Amino acid sequence: MALNDIVLNKELHILVTGGAGFIGSNLCETLLENGNKVTCLDNFSTGKKENIEPLLSNGNFSLIEGDIRDLETCEKACQGVDYILHQAALGSVPRSIKDPITSNMVNVSGFLNMLVASKNAGVKRFIYAASSSTYGDSKQMPKIEEVIGKPLSPYAITKYVNELYADVFSKTYGIETIGLRYFNVFGKRQDPNGAYAAVIPKFVMQLMKHESPTINGDGSFSRDFTYIENVVEMNLRAIVTTNTEAVNTVYNVAFGERTDLNQLIGLLKKNLAKYDPSIAEIEPNYGPNRLGDVPHSLASIDKAKEKLGYAPKYDISKGLEKAVDWYWGNLKN
Repeated sequence: MALNDIVLNKELHILVTGGAGFIGSNLCETLLENGNKVTCLDNFSTGKKENIEPLLSNGNFSLIEGDIRDLETCEKACQGVDYILHQAALGSVPRSIKDPITSNMVNVSGFLNMLVASKNAGVKRFIYAASSSTYGDSKQMPKIEEVIGKPLSPYAITKYVNELYADVFSKTYGIETIGLRYFNVFGKRQDPNGAYAAVIPKFVMQLMKHESPTINGDGSFSRDFTYIENVVEMNLRAIVTTNTEAVNTVYNVAFGERTDLNQLIGLLKKNLAKYDPSIAEIEPNYGPNRLGDVPHSLASIDKAKEKLGYAPKYDISKGLEKAVDWYWGNLKN
């Protein structure tokens, strides 16, 4: 991924927690391409070794296999680090509903461990993956950072607690923090398998197998789908900013456009039909709405544009084109 107009100091040592995951591995890859020293901390509960396999031979890359629920491991990972991109978490609303205790241990206790370790190590800035789920039952559209509702799932609670802890640590200990509220990120290396697979890779795999994807509800639920390179851009901008008013706050990370699930299926079929025309004829199935799902999600990205210079390059169409090309090239059997 290109850094474009972002000038990132090559001398920086950056820790990426959850670095073997979908978003984390894309961040590691870009930072190494820039010449940075990168440490990846991952316990491979959801991350995959193959995501970072090509990086292991890079002299600037080091892997710590460990769990953020262990403070000693977090302390070790933070030694000599300038910036932290904290991506490690147990994602998925349904997973958190099924097992709220583990989600809380990883997403809250693990997050607190990382904050304490960052403070103790004198890290310059702690940049963390927040979530659009924090908006909960707020009906305001588009979503602006300062107006949230009540969380609708254990996962959403954990991600909101992260923001509260980060705010307290910045005020109490002086550590700089930036939270990035991701909106439905998609792109290369996103896992299509398992009970908690995200909707885009799951639909792509089903269509490639000539199976009818199942949409929860009538397909009218909509999301601000966000291509991975836009997310990488925001993480880099959060590192390089020298604007004191841009830190110790949270930002939406999105494109700022809404796509419903019926439209999404149409775009996926169109892109996949370039490889296999028969996919264009596959029709989806419709099932019940999913517990804890928010009907609509659309982000305002004005704050990120104003304070960090965020300029997302990939709308849903451009992003899906690249993502589908990757899935076809890497996962088509």
